[in-house]
Amino acid sequence: MQHTNWNPKSWRSKTALQQPTYNDLNALEVVEEELSKYPPLVFAGEARTLKQHLAKVSKGEAFLLQGGDCAESFSDFNAIRIRDLFKVILQMAVVLTYAGACPVVKVGRLAGQFAKPRSSDTETLNGVTLPSYRGDIINGIAFEKTAREADPKRILQAYHQSSATLNLIRAFAQGGLADLNQVQKWNLNFVNSAQSERFQSMADKITQALAFMEACGITAQNTPTLRETEFFTSHEALLLNYEEALTRKDHLTNEWYDCSAHMLWIGERTRNLNGAHLEFLRGVENPLGVKIGPQASKEDVLGICEILNPKNEAGRLNFIIRMGAEAIKEKLPKLLESIKNEGREIVWSIDPMHGNTIKASSGYKTRSFNSILEEVKAFFEIHKGIGTYAGGVHLEMTGEDVTECVGGMQAITEENLGCNYNTQCDPRLNASQAVELSFLIADVLKNRRV
Repeated sequence: MQHTNWNPKSWRSKTALQQPTYNDLNALEVVEEELSKYPPLVFAGEARTLKQHLAKVSKGEAFLLQGGDCAESFSDFNAIRIRDLFKVILQMAVVLTYAGACPVVKVGRLAGQFAKPRSSDTETLNGVTLPSYRGDIINGIAFEKTAREADPKRILQAYHQSSATLNLIRAFAQGGLADLNQVQKWNLNFVNSAQSERFQSMADKITQALAFMEACGITAQNTPTLRETEFFTSHEALLLNYEEALTRKDHLTNEWYDCSAHMLWIGERTRNLNGAHLEFLRGVENPLGVKIGPQASKEDVLGICEILNPKNEAGRLNFIIRMGAEAIKEKLPKLLESIKNEGREIVWSIDPMHGNTIKASSGYKTRSFNSILEEVKAFFEIHKGIGTYAGGVHLEMTGEDVTECVGGMQAITEENLGCNYNTQCDPRLNASQAVELSFLIADVLKNRRV
């Protein structure tokens, strides 16, 4: 696809919101030039494969599971955290595939999810005002003048960490950890006992089925889909200097791809139709997501479709709804009804996290598991009533045993949020809550097919 009047730098002529202020522009240019010579993190063919899978999601033939950290961290980077997130996503996927009888497209929020939008450019503490923390790719979280200065060198550190993360994820996906014969070992030790038992029961049935298949001559050795899995990456394309520097022209198709991730998305704060973020992403061929909040209009959605998917390509565009458990019931039906007959190819997924953020009495920012579940259920019910497909879920989650969201079978309360609250920005579902949610979604998926 050829894009009129577009090049990787054309976004610079537009207003770019949520960007840091770099004091040393020469240093920034040096970093951009260096990064532009680095190898791509992902390949164009992989992005095309994901787009094909998402085309099936848009038709109700598969389900999108997208999840991971709210913001990746330099200081907490280690193989155990990556492995545990990968394992819990595998758990969720097998629950959705087996109990929900639906193929699952697995996309992680990792290997690039470093930048975060902020409601204010500055933060004031004890009478001292400093630039807001915008993610480790930009500045440090410590409330200190030097830490809060935007440092271009962090961009290169983010690249190298993303490269190492991807290397490990590919090894997990293709080197044996994803083998269905290992399904008994995916359970994390701290996952709530009720979920653990339910998953173990499902794993036993899968093991029995694999034994039958092996007796018929179908083994992991001669059937790659039993021992390997496809796993894709995504992040919010917020820091456009980083995205531009990793944009490459595919030598097979002569088309541009943002090779920082397989899928990129635009947030609610940066999806303005005349802004730099839509301008940049309209020219790359990756699958794209756009966050849609309760104030979005039919004109907003169709305008985004026209800019990002003018040829109406299936699997290209994913609208990620984030309205809140109450607002979604009023706002989403009207929005879906208004564009249902426009003939647009759209993947609809639900982000039940951002619209349900509250401040606990203890002072912690948190989210209620019940509200998250309520928004997910409403999302499915609304689509079913209107005759469109509820295609996926987009979660801020971790494989760790954190206490950041209240509720769930673990019964985390506001009083014990401080037991293990260590997010960089927003509260995340822990592994137990994530698996619990996957069983609940699987039940809805199963009913959808009846």
